[in-house]
Amino acid sequence: MAVIPDQGLCERPDPTRRRLLAGGAVLAVWPFVPRFAQAAGGRDPRMVTIILRGALDGLSAVAPLGDPDYAALRQGIALGLDGPNPAFALDGFFALHPAMPTFARLYRYNQALVVHATATPYRERSHFDGQDVLESGQPGPGLVASGWMNRALGALPTGDRVAARGGIGIGAVTPLVMRGETPVLGWTPPSLPKAGDDLAARVLDLYRHADPALGEILGRGLGSDRIARDSGLSGDAAKARGGSATAEGMKAAAAGAARLIAADDGPRLAAMAFDGWDTHANEGGATGRLAQLLGGLDGAIAAFEAGLGDKWRDTVLLVLTEFGRTARVNGTVGTDHGTATVALLAGGAVKGGRILADWPGLRPETLHQERDLKPTTDLRAVIKGVMAEHLGLSAGVLGATVFPDSAAVKPLSGLIA
Repeated sequence: MAVIPDQGLCERPDPTRRRLLAGGAVLAVWPFVPRFAQAAGGRDPRMVTIILRGALDGLSAVAPLGDPDYAALRQGIALGLDGPNPAFALDGFFALHPAMPTFARLYRYNQALVVHATATPYRERSHFDGQDVLESGQPGPGLVASGWMNRALGALPTGDRVAARGGIGIGAVTPLVMRGETPVLGWTPPSLPKAGDDLAARVLDLYRHADPALGEILGRGLGSDRIARDSGLSGDAAKARGGSATAEGMKAAAAGAARLIAADDGPRLAAMAFDGWDTHANEGGATGRLAQLLGGLDGAIAAFEAGLGDKWRDTVLLVLTEFGRTARVNGTVGTDHGTATVALLAGGAVKGGRILADWPGLRPETLHQERDLKPTTDLRAVIKGVMAEHLGLSAGVLGATVFPDSAAVKPLSGLIA
């Protein structure tokens, strides 16, 4: 059984859920039953989803400096445009955390976009239930059999380029968002001796004669394994330098994923998760714990940009988290579980240089339950907007299959250049 990584959360998963998550793990590049389709439009699109486990404080990642109540609520951690670590001014109202220079540069080049005051339909404060809703795409928790990226792959038409190349989960445990009935690959830096090429070729030959379908599957898996090996993603040099809650670990995972999905015969969709965003105490402001995490995320985005090369122009990175954090700082100079937060989009295919926000304000009477940033944009609309314009999925399929029972949530338009 695979080991569930410690996400650094203030909760512990129940044993039943832990078993379900572990049961979906994929520990090496290995395919299951593929389906074949074609890409939308003239692009050869790539899409990467990065899950920030623990609930990102969106009011610190992209701070509403223009809100008159911001500074008072954020005593001890508020950002500013002056001082030794000034935030990056974005639009005269919002400013980006100073630990994210890459995202700031992409924003200036119209390749990064922020959606603020957004949330899934989940309104409680359990990390695990919140992650279930975020990754499953279901309207409520407890339905963890498959994720919306996997269902999107399965919904693409036969012959589509994205469906033909499939998806991949990065890490020891494939994120739920990528798991389901549609076959996907998994990749994590290897730590165990692997079978040699000769044995693999003989096994492949055996299956091609005995079971052509399974032989095709095995062939694709070995092909991805070759991509990883040729890209220097095998052996001691490829072992993660730190976990997914460290800057080095985030960068290493992103660099490996970028090489795999940049390959002409590599997967087109990818999902990965970074841990450690549960900042109840000593969150820090322009510097400190959250700044270190945001710097790691920024380094991962830079690694994707560098590793994808000319494929960057066809790529969308989608950075999501299960919910936000309280508007007011708590007694340990941190923030507790909240509701609305930010979604970050980056990539050459993004119509960026903008912040999309129906800003609710930070006055006590405008906060959700008088404590959290109020959600004004359904996160499913953001994801649907990307999938509609980037992958070519219809609103009907997105509302019925990819995000069940969500037909009333329309795809947000204009996210893709």
